[in-house]
Amino acid sequence: MQYRYDERMTESVSIGFLSYGLASAFFLGLTVLLMTAWRGRAKGAALAVASAVTAAWAAILALQADDKRFPIWLILDLELLRVVAWAGFLMVLLRTMRHSAAGKEISLRWALLTLAVLGSTFVIVANFPGTLLRLGLTLKSLVTLQTLLSVLLAVLMLMLVEQLYRNTRPDQRWGIKFLCLGAGGMFVYDFYLYADALLFNRIDADIWFARGAINAIVVPFLAVAAKRNPDWSVEVFVSRRFLLYTTTLVGAGVYLIAMASAGYYLRYHGGEWGTVLQMVFLVGAGLVLVVLMFSGHLRAKLKVFLSTHFFSYKYDYRDEWTRLMRTLSGADDTSPMYQRVIRGIAEILESPGGALWMNRDTGRFDLVQRWNIGEFDGGSLDAQAPLLHFLETEEWVMKLDEYDDEQEFYGDLHVPEWLFAIPQAWLVVPLIYGQRLRGVVLLMKPKANIKLIWEDMDLVKLAARQGAAYLAQHEAAQALADARQFEAFNRFSAFVVHDLKNLIAQLSLVVRNAERHRGNPAFVDDAIRTISHSVERMNNLMQHLRSSREEMAGSPVELAGILRAVVDDRTRREPAPVFVEVGQPVAVHANGERLGAVLGHLIDNAQEATPKDGSVEVKLTGGTDTALIEIIDTGAGMDETFIRDRLFRPFDSTKGLTGMGIGVYEAREYVRSLGGSIQVTSKPRRGTHFKITIPLARDAQSE
Repeated sequence: MQYRYDERMTESVSIGFLSYGLASAFFLGLTVLLMTAWRGRAKGAALAVASAVTAAWAAILALQADDKRFPIWLILDLELLRVVAWAGFLMVLLRTMRHSAAGKEISLRWALLTLAVLGSTFVIVANFPGTLLRLGLTLKSLVTLQTLLSVLLAVLMLMLVEQLYRNTRPDQRWGIKFLCLGAGGMFVYDFYLYADALLFNRIDADIWFARGAINAIVVPFLAVAAKRNPDWSVEVFVSRRFLLYTTTLVGAGVYLIAMASAGYYLRYHGGEWGTVLQMVFLVGAGLVLVVLMFSGHLRAKLKVFLSTHFFSYKYDYRDEWTRLMRTLSGADDTSPMYQRVIRGIAEILESPGGALWMNRDTGRFDLVQRWNIGEFDGGSLDAQAPLLHFLETEEWVMKLDEYDDEQEFYGDLHVPEWLFAIPQAWLVVPLIYGQRLRGVVLLMKPKANIKLIWEDMDLVKLAARQGAAYLAQHEAAQALADARQFEAFNRFSAFVVHDLKNLIAQLSLVVRNAERHRGNPAFVDDAIRTISHSVERMNNLMQHLRSSREEMAGSPVELAGILRAVVDDRTRREPAPVFVEVGQPVAVHANGERLGAVLGHLIDNAQEATPKDGSVEVKLTGGTDTALIEIIDTGAGMDETFIRDRLFRPFDSTKGLTGMGIGVYEAREYVRSLGGSIQVTSKPRRGTHFKITIPLARDAQSE
């Protein structure tokens, strides 16, 4: 059985091929999206089947428009299969509405019965025309019957679409609005096509060829409807690697076709040089394609694009955010804030441990906390290092095990070797607050092999930003607490100074009046010496309290003389310190009295911590730009936690009521004000080593 086609059906077959080919490509893309972009249930399976059947139907019609290679019964069967697939999807949606108040009047029996009758008749007429002709029917009547059945099937589909829209609650129609527009558009056009064919007893070529493009146009409507209804998705897993390779091959194919077309144009329109230009162009295009396919940066960008647009999310972000907030806030753990930040980021990727470096306004990022990671030979990071600048500007999570393989991306970026030497070192995560890098977290490798994707990186960077905000708030609170303690200390100092002034006045009066009582020379002389010494000590105390609030003027002073005087003043106490000078005399710009008091306090601490049979050595080494003062003792020493958390913390003393806990803090702050720094290394029962670096005075450097 054959339709009587319009004479133009044999002309411009490329139009039909392009039209139906476009529809096939669009529905194939929709099918891939349904299988990859959303998670699914039965509704999604029905939609994916309908989309796949439509893609196959359009592909067959595209090939049929080219050379009429398929029999007409196959084309008709595909027409029916397409209608049945979409009817099945609409009926699945209608069935789910039977349980709602708005859908109680829906009955699918009539729709199923009508579809069964029309479909069976359609199959018989399409596949067994010879039998029907032998029963007395004419060819014209069979064609008319076939066309009438197609019209009735289109009407049935429009009725299903209408039922779906009418029985959906008004507040939920936004979800199926685009489905009704898309599916309704397809079958309204089918009704128009077959009604025209029934009226004029032939299929119009223009209407037939436009049908493919019309079907392609409705695909975006169907995609929007599917996006608005996540439960239409299909639980079919497509490997990211498979999609990457497929996309690469398809892209390469499209590129080669485009380049071949351009080469063809050059060959036939390039005159005498046409063949030469074609060969040069094709070879150049091939080299460009090879470079692009082997580009690691382009491959990484393509992976991120595909994962972002074609796959569902792997995390439950509500649970992840709740867990992170509980960890950072200390709801389940009272460990230090620095440790909670490491743990909050590490648990996202199931990392068992890590370390944290922070910028303490010293010009360097110092190690402040380790969590479930052993000791390692690692130092601090210069705040101006290219690595930290890269992390701050790019906000990039660096994978250390891929550093050597991604030289195309990192270029000549230098990473300290000791980072790679840390056992199981895996990721370097920047902690950025605002636009400033506040810290760096190093994570250890998890026990299970985890393939990181864009989603992991985005979540880690978001958690790192939140952790940086918590750290900034924590340090601001600590600074405020210290400022309040200093305020209280200054108020206390004011009262002490006031009392001291009174005492000094009284004692000075005693000293002056004592000259009248020289009857007992021994008593009077002893009293005068005692009172004079008290006055001198009180004046020194008042001067010290005043200098803690005001910066004392500084000038170039010779370090060796200050150190020698400080050491000599403490030789009466065991163990007596030993002074060693190396190199030429050096001078620094400082207040000699205050610098001597600062260094003297550190030497006092070393003597107090060292037994009488131990040793305290004070060493001065002059350099080209800085002077190095070392105070080395063999005393009790300190552990790493004490150095990190308590040594330089004001008002935290190990001397009980006899100490105020500001000596070492004041020493560090004064040395910093001179442009220098203090570094401490110590081990319990193995002694302590202070390294004090101070810039040389300009006059001393020029000599």
